[in-house]
Amino acid sequence: MSTAGPPQGAKVPLGLSTASLDLPAQIQTGRRAASAAGGMSSDAHQVNKRGGSFVAGAPQGETQPPRGAATRATAERGGNVTRRPVHGVLLLDKPLGWSSNDALQKAKWLLRAEKAGHTGTLDPLATGVLPLCFGAATKFSQLQLDADKTYQAVARLGLKTSTGDAEGEAIEERVVHVTQEDVARVLSRFTGRIRQTPPMHSALKKDGRALYEYARAGIEVEREARDVTIYELTATLDHADSLRQALILTIKCSKGTYIRTLAEDIGEVLGCGAHLSALRRVETGGFRESQCVTLTALEAMTEVERLRCLLPVESLLSDHTVVTLDLQNAGRFLSGLRRRGDWPDMGRIAVYGETPRALLGTAHSKAGELIPGRLLNPLEIDQLLSECVTDQSALLSAAN
Repeated sequence: MSTAGPPQGAKVPLGLSTASLDLPAQIQTGRRAASAAGGMSSDAHQVNKRGGSFVAGAPQGETQPPRGAATRATAERGGNVTRRPVHGVLLLDKPLGWSSNDALQKAKWLLRAEKAGHTGTLDPLATGVLPLCFGAATKFSQLQLDADKTYQAVARLGLKTSTGDAEGEAIEERVVHVTQEDVARVLSRFTGRIRQTPPMHSALKKDGRALYEYARAGIEVEREARDVTIYELTATLDHADSLRQALILTIKCSKGTYIRTLAEDIGEVLGCGAHLSALRRVETGGFRESQCVTLTALEAMTEVERLRCLLPVESLLSDHTVVTLDLQNAGRFLSGLRRRGDWPDMGRIAVYGETPRALLGTAHSKAGELIPGRLLNPLEIDQLLSECVTDQSALLSAAN
């Protein structure tokens, strides 16, 4: 069994499918049944949004499309859209004022995708890198939830708000007497492993309810402080005018870090208070803002151009060790069986089938056993191989 990774830019030879894999009979039967059903996903779900509903899964109409130009155009055509299997990762530059779910639903609408999910909420106040996962990529979205992130932020000094950010009401104003030297002295207190108390205006749940639900009802509940890590923190004092001072912050941090809480805590140590007035995520899990596309640009594209914006599913697994299985072992691995080999103990492994060359899923290894983690199903593998064949045919046509 080889442990070599897939060659960069490698394409699957024409005509290959999961029929070539030595899959157990029940897996092959499931693949054929799904294909006979028109490629319908087994994990169809419905998401309610502002009184309407979106149905993900089987291709069918939607009663309420997402907001924006696509909403109006589709409504004029009767409000129906035909869903299709779409697999990959879209790096979206989330616009200001949009919730992460609104942005996800708009992109999903534009791609006509059956299944989609985002990889961690960005508040409406925030902009920047929001990886959106489609189809098989949703199985690995947790990896991005756990990833380190980098933000650029603006903390307005001298003014505290009810929410800790610019969306709240002013609750306290103080005179600001802060120098760059003062800022430099306090930064060390907020670098490394620190403890944060989650803000009331957050999606963190207590007793099954989001904290912001309690906050909107005027109820403050006890929150347990959590450890987070600030790997890098820089802050520059900015004098917008004689009445307003702000800190321009760059933060590289672990998952679960609340930047608004960080801004408020720095303001308290400086003695003037602060609130978060702007926030942009510039990197998450290796994905950078320079790789992102905006919703406006996506809307202006043709369907083919939109699909070309997608990164492959395996882009979520760039930090995984690659293990390649032969035909017989690939089929058994896909059925959830552990495989024996000479692998050292490893926590993150991306497993590929050798012939045809296809991502099978993730695993970890211990004591010479390859232990399956998140696995693609045969229908998803077929669709991914079909996409590769389509891409190769398009390249050949263009060359001719």
